[in-house]
Amino acid sequence: MSLPDRAHFLQPPGPGASEPFIWATGIEDTFIVDPYPLTGRTLDEYELTGHYEQWQGDIDRVAELGVAAIRYGIPWYRVEPQRGRYDWSWTDRVLARIVSYRIEPIIDLIHYGTPPWLTGSFLNPDYPERMADYAAAFARQYHGLFRWLTPLNEPRINAWYAGRVGQWPPYHRSWNGFAQVLVAICRGIVRAEAAVRSVVPDLVSVHVDPTDLYFTDDPSLEAEVRQRQELVFLALDLVLGRVGEDHPLRGWLRSRGIPDAAVSWFQANRARPAIIGLNEYPMFSQKRLVRARNGVRQVMPAAPPSVLADLCRMYYHRYRLPIMITETAAKGGVGKRAAWMDASIAVVRQLRGEGVPVIGYTWWPLFALISWPYRVGSLPLEKYLMQMGLWDLKMSGSRLERVRTPLVDRYRAYVTSGI
Repeated sequence: MSLPDRAHFLQPPGPGASEPFIWATGIEDTFIVDPYPLTGRTLDEYELTGHYEQWQGDIDRVAELGVAAIRYGIPWYRVEPQRGRYDWSWTDRVLARIVSYRIEPIIDLIHYGTPPWLTGSFLNPDYPERMADYAAAFARQYHGLFRWLTPLNEPRINAWYAGRVGQWPPYHRSWNGFAQVLVAICRGIVRAEAAVRSVVPDLVSVHVDPTDLYFTDDPSLEAEVRQRQELVFLALDLVLGRVGEDHPLRGWLRSRGIPDAAVSWFQANRARPAIIGLNEYPMFSQKRLVRARNGVRQVMPAAPPSVLADLCRMYYHRYRLPIMITETAAKGGVGKRAAWMDASIAVVRQLRGEGVPVIGYTWWPLFALISWPYRVGSLPLEKYLMQMGLWDLKMSGSRLERVRTPLVDRYRAYVTSGI
């Protein structure tokens, strides 16, 4: 599919916060399709929430909000069911509908997970090349239809679940595994961005990662807090080629079995993101380290809006790139979600007033999601519903119905009135 005469609806950000503001949303799109050994369950959010069947109505809901953009994930395992064989039939229709509403798709090439044929997932030696091939194939298919791209969403969380806690392939359970997976993922990000840019020269690359603020009440854990905070930035530092000998984590990477040549590769092959996308949730983004019987444990007290402000300032002062809030929401009742919407948008206004170039805001997800414990659990699907969206999901027979909440009009009012 190619629409070379299409006018893009979003322009790349300029140097200041006075640029047009990007209001966006997105549909949760985790794709962990390797069956969990103890349950046999997979985690394809599009399948579990019925998006594959209800995609037309879901895109219509996005349009109802009046947003300029949607972050939209591509199910790699479905579009490339066998290595080198692509099936774009479903994505052809979805992306055409998105742009028919004059909504800019910000494409997530990977939003967790790899196809089953890629044995070893991110630690397959061919992973970076396979990701680059997939990225290039996507770019050729949709050249003229898209320009904004996130090569891989949340590299640090991918590495945590696949390398540190062993819930996702390749099921490693160590800091060494975390480091190995993260470096492989980052190499794939660089290769994929370059592959797409060779087809789409005016690519707008958005690097998206979750952002956390670490602290402790235990003075003996201050060094650990500093290291964990540096790990928050490590993926972006790698893809930008910033991990030199003086980097705080260069020695840590070496101690985790990462060869110097693997780190130096990034200095010779830097990515070129135009925007830093921050995913921040009040229930996950503040982490207090405490000592436990088996070592150091992290506790997650609810984060006030000031944490979002602090993190945006930290990223801007470190990287001097425009920032977009690429995911945020609160879970719980409509009132709780509305309060976070109001407070987080107020923070964005405050930051822009300070001169921090926050150029966009994304309420994510559009509708409720199925929480990740579903894959490893045994309860019925509806027990894992996490109501975080503008629409709730409610089980009706075997179908999850979209239930409009007052948050739809609330968010639309923000979109209409502007920042």
